Amino acid sequence: QVQLVESGGGLVHPGGSLRLTCKASGSAFSISTMSWYRQAPGKQRELVALIKGATGTSSSGTKYLAESVKGRFTISRDDAKNETYLGMNSLRPEDTALYYCNSIIPGQGGPSWGQGTQVTVSA
Repeated sequence: QVQLVESGGGLVHPGGSLRLTCKASGSAFSISTMSWYRQAPGKQRELVALIKGATGTSSSGTKYLAESVKGRFTISRDDAKNETYLGMNSLRPEDTALYYCNSIIPGQGGPSWGQGTQVTVSA
């Protein structure tokens, strides 16, 4: 099981920025699909962003961003550091949630989850 540790959350004013970091354990990071999810109080967990690992195909490094964050959030990874990042700009109160990191290693079973990092956007 991959261990994931998120950091970088906090309290920010509307319009502000944060960068979340997810540090992963293990040696399979470079082939892992890494994702960021979020869950607001009373709502279901939703996929925010995803970045594929080195698949050996044209899909390597493919990124996905939810419509609600396109143009404001970015996802990236540093395979040398086993880290994934979520850059968040122009934050809105509706971005307030617990943000989770998720890792899937192709062909090796179910996803791993981190404990989450809280992002609160408030004036």
